[in-house]
Amino acid sequence: MAMDVIDYEIFGDDMQYVEVELDPGEAAVGEAGAMYYMEDGISMDTVFGDGSASQGGLLGKLMGAGKRLLTGESLFTTVFVNQGLSKKRVAFAASYPGKIVPVHLWELGGTLYAQKDSFLAAAKGVSLGIAFQRKIGTGLFGGEGFIMQKLEGDGYAFLHAGGTLTERQLAPGETLRVDTGCVVAYQPSVDFDIQFVGKLRSALFSGEGLFFATLTGPGKVWLQSLPLSRLADRLVAASPKAGGRSSEQGSVLGGLGDLLDGRD
Repeated sequence: MAMDVIDYEIFGDDMQYVEVELDPGEAAVGEAGAMYYMEDGISMDTVFGDGSASQGGLLGKLMGAGKRLLTGESLFTTVFVNQGLSKKRVAFAASYPGKIVPVHLWELGGTLYAQKDSFLAAAKGVSLGIAFQRKIGTGLFGGEGFIMQKLEGDGYAFLHAGGTLTERQLAPGETLRVDTGCVVAYQPSVDFDIQFVGKLRSALFSGEGLFFATLTGPGKVWLQSLPLSRLADRLVAASPKAGGRSSEQGSVLGGLGDLLDGRD
């Protein structure tokens, strides 16, 4: 089954959303909870796995759902079908600041590896699988990059990159070292590996972690400056209820706020 061919438009700057235009009978699949709005005439159905045609029968649906569970995603995705007689629109938005990345899988060779938190939506028919890193070092120390989502098909998929998006076309043999959580996606031709930072003092006190992800070309990579895990760590560190300290600590306002809140 061929992918649905969809038109789209991206709106916003740091809090973007993508609006997908569906012809009668066309469909899009979205990550659970990613829908922003939809016009009258679009039906919504929650399905096991990714709703692609490759998941024929109960066994196929269970396997598709199991793959999503391994990547830490919901067992379900939502399919949006235009059941009207004219073009209709449905929009998808991410839950934290960043940029939406439209990728046409056919132009990239039909396959893309993506970070598990990055998938937002796609044309119906795009298959969402998993890709395990084969190297033992990557498997043991790769963290967020150990299990990647594998997107396959010939239609559009929309990814979300936290913070600022960087796109790099790596030449053959060209290597880029990146924080493991900052990798959004890369082509299968790119070699993904894990490298120790090299110096024990740097590993212990730099705050950058013990390992880098190394991406070696040829191929295209997409990076993000603010991965969801880093944002969550910062929020927890700044939350007094979670044991952190608020930014007003040490000021008159901060002390007064603590008294009003009943904190010592």
